[in-house]
Amino acid sequence: MNQQPSNRPLTPAAGRPSDSRRETRPEGNRPPSDINSRPKKIIVAIDGHSSCGKSTMAKDLARAVGYIYVDSGAMYRAITLYAMRHGLFKDGRLDEAGLEALLPEARITFVRDEATGLPRTFLNGEDVEDAIRGLDVSSHVSPVATLPAVRAALTRMQQEMGRGRGIVMDGRDIGTAVFPDAELKVFVTASAEVRAQRRYDELQAKGQPAAFDDILRNVRERDYIDSHRAVAPLRQAPDALLLDNSHMTIDQQRAWLLERFREKTKSSDN
Repeated sequence: MNQQPSNRPLTPAAGRPSDSRRETRPEGNRPPSDINSRPKKIIVAIDGHSSCGKSTMAKDLARAVGYIYVDSGAMYRAITLYAMRHGLFKDGRLDEAGLEALLPEARITFVRDEATGLPRTFLNGEDVEDAIRGLDVSSHVSPVATLPAVRAALTRMQQEMGRGRGIVMDGRDIGTAVFPDAELKVFVTASAEVRAQRRYDELQAKGQPAAFDDILRNVRERDYIDSHRAVAPLRQAPDALLLDNSHMTIDQQRAWLLERFREKTKSSDN
């Protein structure tokens, strides 16, 4: 039996969890040694194409350095599922006005799964982590993500989550639109074929039906839509580090990102 996630919300959208170890005194009242021993917290923004391993990198880094991880892609997928459940896709087209009207009723939170240490996505109190990862949601997410009202609402939510810094967030426009002042920005890419194979393997491991050709077609379509949308299109920020992980192992990309993080936090303290 799978252990149920705890009810501790991880994000300000649901309220920050209490932490008895968190120091509440103003900085000016702390002993000098206490201030100097604490590295400055930063925002890590990881952008890139779909299925290129952004979430894996972001989760691993957040867990290694004790930061909060937020999967912005899961938020767009949750809104997509919300739209699908309300019958807002008709003849393959999204009822944009209908979704915009219902947006205030959608509440997205992340709750830590104590069994894995990773966050699970909740939509209006329901665990939808598994439901949002299927190909059906994947094939509908792009028109939802291009809707200005959706992007504006989720961008505000994401910015609130990062207000206290100490956060790792991945997505399509984190370093360009959500946190243009993030101290560490990374743009991740890989070939479409490699990304499709990764997505296929992931779905197979979960026992979900999948066809490689359908996934590859979806990957290419999402690349085009993400790069050509009118609002916050997918692009590499001028100050972002480029990482092509087509031929890297997870351990190699984990080590690469951790080294970049250490370099950035070290320079932030100087």
